Amino acid sequence: MIKISDLTEGAIVNVLFDNEHRQGTVVRTDKEENLVCVNNGIQDFWYPPEEITPIPMTEERLVNLLGFEKEDTPEGTKFKKGAFRVLVHDPGNYTNVDVWYREDHRHFNTPLYLHELQKHHLEMTKVHLEMLRTH
Repeated sequence: MIKISDLTEGAIVNVLFDNEHRQGTVVRTDKEENLVCVNNGIQDFWYPPEEITPIPMTEERLVNLLGFEKEDTPEGTKFKKGAFRVLVHDPGNYTNVDVWYREDHRHFNTPLYLHELQKHHLEMTKVHLEMLRTH
């Protein structure tokens, strides 16, 4: 479950739809009704927080879903998108991660989920981090 206050427009999450978990993006939130409108790939639908779960950050998702470039370095695996960087110190273990943009540098020693990475990206760059468009 994710708190509604942690979600922003475009956040990538999992939702429970017809007893199946589907990836979707947040369209809008209604804090008064405690509901989140998510496009689940089929339609926009309102979900309560207990039907929304975070998506863990992985190499495959960073590269193929969000469009980061991967670079192996002595410090770990670095993912680059413009001037925004994500450094995974222990490749494959996303619990020791540095994120930076210019002089703003943040360290995390707990799992970082996609919607959280998107929120940090927006705070640091003032630009939404969106999924790549597929044709």
